[in-house]
Amino acid sequence: MTRDRHSALIAGLRDLADFLDANPGVPVPSTEIAITVYPPRADDEEMRAVVDTMAAGLGTEIKPSDLSHGHYSTCRSFGPVLYGAVAIMRQARERYAAQSSYEDNVQVSPSQVA
Repeated sequence: MTRDRHSALIAGLRDLADFLDANPGVPVPSTEIAITVYPPRADDEEMRAVVDTMAAGLGTEIKPSDLSHGHYSTCRSFGPVLYGAVAIMRQARERYAAQSSYEDNVQVSPSQVA
C-alpha cells in the first residue's frame, strides 16, 4: 500500500468513526466487519511472505484452520472490526477454477426454480 493510500484509509476510518459518533441513530452492522488485505497474485512463497509480514506487525499467528482450505491467513480483532490478510494458494485457486468451469454447462429452466 502506498503511503498516500495508507493515509487515505486512516483518514476515511477516522471520518467514519466521527460520523457514527455524531449520529448515534444511524444503524451499524450487527456482525463483525472484516478489512482484508489480499497480496498481489504471485507465487505462493511471495504471497505467504506478505501475510507473514502482516502477522508480525499485528502480533498474530497464521490461522491453522484456514490452511486445509488453501488459505494462508492472519487476523487481529479490534472489537467487532477484524483486520488481516489472506493469501489464496495456487492449488486452491486452481481447484476453484476447475470447479467453477462447469457453471455455464448447467442450465436450469424457470419452471425448476420455483
